[in-house]
Amino acid sequence: MAKDETKKAKKEGAYGADEISVLEGLEPVRRRPGMYIGSTGIDGLHHLVWEIFDNSRDEAMGGYADRIEVVLLPGNRVRVADNGRGIPVDIHSKTKVSALETVMTTLHAGGKFGGEGSGYKVSGGLHGVGASVVNALSIYTRACVHRDGGQYVQEYSQGKKKAAVKKVGNSKSNGTIITFEPDVEIFKEVKFDWNTIVSHLRQQAYLVKGLRIHIIDARDMGEAILTKKNTDYNDVIWFSELELEVPSTSFYFEGGLVSLVKFYNKLQKPIHSTVFYVEKEVDDVGVEVALQYIDDFSSHIVPFANNIYNPEGGTHITGFKTALTRILNTYGKKNNLIKEADGGFTGDDVLEGLMAVVSVKLREIQFEGQTKAKLGSTEAQGATATVFGDAFTMFLEENPDEAKSIINKGLLALRARKAAKAAKDSVLRKGALEGMTLPGKLADCQVKDSSSAELFIVEGDSAGGTAKMGRDRKTQAILPLRGKILNVERARLDRMLGSEQIKNLVIAMGTSIGDTFDLEKMRYHKIIIATDADVDGAHIRTLILTLMYRYFRPIIDAGYIYIAQPPLFKIKKGKEIFYAYSDEERDKILGKDAVNLEELLKESENEQVVETDVEEEEEDTKKKSTKIHVQRYKGLGEMNAEELWETTMDPARRILKQVKVDDAEDANKVFDMLMGSEVPPRKAFIQSHAKMANLDY
Repeated sequence: MAKDETKKAKKEGAYGADEISVLEGLEPVRRRPGMYIGSTGIDGLHHLVWEIFDNSRDEAMGGYADRIEVVLLPGNRVRVADNGRGIPVDIHSKTKVSALETVMTTLHAGGKFGGEGSGYKVSGGLHGVGASVVNALSIYTRACVHRDGGQYVQEYSQGKKKAAVKKVGNSKSNGTIITFEPDVEIFKEVKFDWNTIVSHLRQQAYLVKGLRIHIIDARDMGEAILTKKNTDYNDVIWFSELELEVPSTSFYFEGGLVSLVKFYNKLQKPIHSTVFYVEKEVDDVGVEVALQYIDDFSSHIVPFANNIYNPEGGTHITGFKTALTRILNTYGKKNNLIKEADGGFTGDDVLEGLMAVVSVKLREIQFEGQTKAKLGSTEAQGATATVFGDAFTMFLEENPDEAKSIINKGLLALRARKAAKAAKDSVLRKGALEGMTLPGKLADCQVKDSSSAELFIVEGDSAGGTAKMGRDRKTQAILPLRGKILNVERARLDRMLGSEQIKNLVIAMGTSIGDTFDLEKMRYHKIIIATDADVDGAHIRTLILTLMYRYFRPIIDAGYIYIAQPPLFKIKKGKEIFYAYSDEERDKILGKDAVNLEELLKESENEQVVETDVEEEEEDTKKKSTKIHVQRYKGLGEMNAEELWETTMDPARRILKQVKVDDAEDANKVFDMLMGSEVPPRKAFIQSHAKMANLDY
């Protein structure tokens, strides 16, 4: 596939069959897939893509490839192609079969184990299980290798080969193409998300300078399009060269981590213009760091180890944070910017408003778990602290104005922390945390077991009164909120705790807040937000979710936050009563009378209630008159206690939506944009999405 084969031939590091190391067999993968891909849900499904992509990306990191293409195909298939060296196809000395078959069908087989003579100097897939795990969990897999002047193919099902590796033709290209179809016996739902894939691969493009990544969504393409072009997709090397009329995007960045920081901060207001950047190797550990402070209260650190995203951080982040706190304290005191009365910065002080990307590369890498969520390599901590510490000290000395801005940002956080502690101490007394001084408006439940206790946060005293009458007192607590709570995206902790509404909610939950937060003290394992189905209700719900996301993220991650779905309509047809949660459900209940009723609803005086008579045929062909009454609910307060229980609170009949954060990066950007202090990004978002808004409340 590569046009300049001579250039690649000069790359150091031979890569032959004997360099493929074999450690053990494959069967455990299908029995316990969660051990290898984290889960069999949507995250685990996408992890299959990452595993195959990472193998191609490792070729690029080694300098053997500069192009990767990911294609979503019809029939839930995914195709990943690169122009690297191609997986070896000659016979492996230990397994006595093709090295390609060994890699694809044997756990812990790959070019990443053998030390100095192995196929890779640095790779993300230390465990070497990527290709074989994907193969084991797929109903269909096809490996196509272009190398040594030939094109070689082998197909598999559930990790087992269908036939031996076969040469199917000659080729002037080099590279590997892996196509797989996840097994529906393993995965609950096989549906790849375009935005998730694009977001992840964009990140990877920033991390590998000079790598071009193409992503194509050809799921609706159909065989007809390729037939028109006289080709079969198995014969295609690059889909991006077919000029198909399907969704596609591509990424190529020369700026690396500096470009990534600027991308994250494009909707923010930086407090210093220059993005700090360093790249250096110490003791065989490559360290790369870019950072910039912005006018914000939250911090955002994005960690990578061998280009694998580590959502739980690890040793490299520990080293980075330690060095950052030490350096800013040293510089601030040395230049008399931090006064004796201030004391000194804590780790939280220097993190406020920080946007940083920390990337390390190690030859022998240790992750905590196969999904590589946390780096465990101890040498990364010292190397990161040394490289970053030396370079950041020099950056502060050479840029005194920017250094002063950073120190002043930390001082604001330090003073706010002290003010917040004083406010918190006065609000969250020990008695309050133990439930002895619960807020007066809270109607608590009787059960003490938090796993079966529910807290309904309702909008206003009217709905609160109805909910208190209609609830199950044993397990359901009610906390009415008066009006809209403070937008915490624009407020520090001390001001936030001055809000009576937020204070009541914090005390009711029992977890405390900030550095004393403790999820184990959560008094309810279901927090149910129940607001009216109008613009104000949606705004209140958004403000509550902002509070939860910024200050109680572990509660969301634990799956404790829900949104109630009250009905939009109550329909009486004769003596029968129905509740409809959407216009479509209402129309289904009304049947042929739906159009009639819609017109009458529009014409009625209050646009809420309408009655009409319709004629229906009985068995003896006689006609009878049936009265239909349709009530459109505008708020929870319009329901009586019995209606609220039946539709919104009864565990057997209610509809709840669980709040999850599938992509923390995107969620963070959305909260910043829609709830932050910068108006232009919010205005642009509203203008571009105005036509999507549903204003029919």
